[in-house]
Amino acid sequence: MSHTPHELTEEFPELAEQMAALRLADNHFAKLSEDYHTTNRAIHRAETDVEPTSDAHLIDMRKQRLALKDEIYAYLKEKAASV
Repeated sequence: MSHTPHELTEEFPELAEQMAALRLADNHFAKLSEDYHTTNRAIHRAETDVEPTSDAHLIDMRKQRLALKDEIYAYLKEKAASV
Protein backbone atom coordinates (compact mmCIF):
# COMPACT_ATOMS: atom_id res chain seq x y z
CA MET A 1 0.00 0.00 0.00
CA SER A 2 1.15 3.52 -0.65
CA HIS A 3 2.28 5.93 2.02
CA THR A 4 -0.59 7.28 4.11
CA PRO A 5 -0.07 10.97 4.89
CA HIS A 6 -1.01 12.64 8.17
CA GLU A 7 0.11 9.84 10.49
CA LEU A 8 0.46 11.08 14.06
CA THR A 9 4.22 10.50 14.14
CA GLU A 10 4.53 12.74 11.07
CA GLU A 11 2.23 15.37 12.52
CA PHE A 12 4.05 15.46 15.88
CA PRO A 13 7.53 13.96 15.34
CA GLU A 14 8.87 15.58 18.51
CA LEU A 15 6.21 13.71 20.51
CA ALA A 16 6.62 10.27 18.92
CA GLU A 17 8.21 8.66 21.98
CA GLN A 18 5.60 10.11 24.33
CA MET A 19 2.81 8.86 22.05
CA ALA A 20 4.28 5.36 21.90
CA ALA A 21 4.51 5.20 25.69
CA LEU A 22 1.00 6.56 26.18
CA ARG A 23 -0.49 4.07 23.71
CA LEU A 24 0.72 1.31 26.03
CA ALA A 25 0.00 2.91 29.39
CA ASP A 26 -3.07 5.10 28.87
CA ASN A 27 -6.33 3.57 27.62
CA HIS A 28 -7.88 6.96 26.83
CA PHE A 29 -4.92 7.98 24.69
CA ALA A 30 -4.84 4.57 23.01
CA LYS A 31 -8.51 5.03 22.03
CA LEU A 32 -7.91 8.57 20.72
CA SER A 33 -4.93 7.34 18.73
CA GLU A 34 -6.87 4.42 17.26
CA ASP A 35 -9.81 6.66 16.34
CA TYR A 36 -7.42 9.06 14.60
CA HIS A 37 -5.70 6.21 12.76
CA THR A 38 -9.02 4.72 11.61
CA THR A 39 -10.32 8.08 10.41
CA ASN A 40 -7.06 8.97 8.69
CA ARG A 41 -7.00 5.66 6.81
CA ALA A 42 -10.63 6.12 5.72
CA ILE A 43 -9.77 9.58 4.38
CA HIS A 44 -6.76 8.24 2.52
CA ARG A 45 -8.86 5.46 0.95
CA ALA A 46 -11.47 8.02 -0.13
CA GLU A 47 -8.89 10.46 -1.53
CA THR A 48 -7.21 7.72 -3.57
CA ASP A 49 -10.57 6.38 -4.81
CA VAL A 50 -10.05 2.99 -3.20
CA GLU A 51 -13.34 3.64 -1.41
CA PRO A 52 -14.91 6.65 -3.15
CA THR A 53 -17.29 8.82 -1.14
CA SER A 54 -19.18 12.05 -1.54
CA ASP A 55 -17.43 15.38 -1.15
CA ALA A 56 -19.63 16.20 1.85
CA HIS A 57 -18.67 12.96 3.62
CA LEU A 58 -14.99 13.52 2.88
CA ILE A 59 -15.22 17.03 4.34
CA ASP A 60 -16.92 15.64 7.46
CA MET A 61 -14.19 13.01 7.87
CA ARG A 62 -11.48 15.67 7.52
CA LYS A 63 -13.18 17.76 10.20
CA GLN A 64 -13.33 14.71 12.46
CA ARG A 65 -9.62 14.03 11.88
CA LEU A 66 -8.76 17.63 12.71
CA ALA A 67 -10.84 17.54 15.90
CA LEU A 68 -9.12 14.31 16.96
CA LYS A 69 -5.71 15.78 16.16
CA ASP A 70 -6.48 18.85 18.27
CA GLU A 71 -7.69 16.66 21.15
CA ILE A 72 -4.62 14.44 20.94
CA TYR A 73 -2.26 17.42 20.93
CA ALA A 74 -3.99 18.99 23.93
CA TYR A 75 -3.86 15.66 25.76
CA LEU A 76 -0.15 15.23 25.03
CA LYS A 77 0.62 18.75 26.25
CA GLU A 78 -1.46 18.17 29.41
CA LYS A 79 0.41 14.95 30.13
CA ALA A 80 3.79 16.57 29.51
CA ALA A 81 2.93 19.41 31.86
CA SER A 82 1.97 17.00 34.63
CA VAL A 83 5.30 15.14 34.53
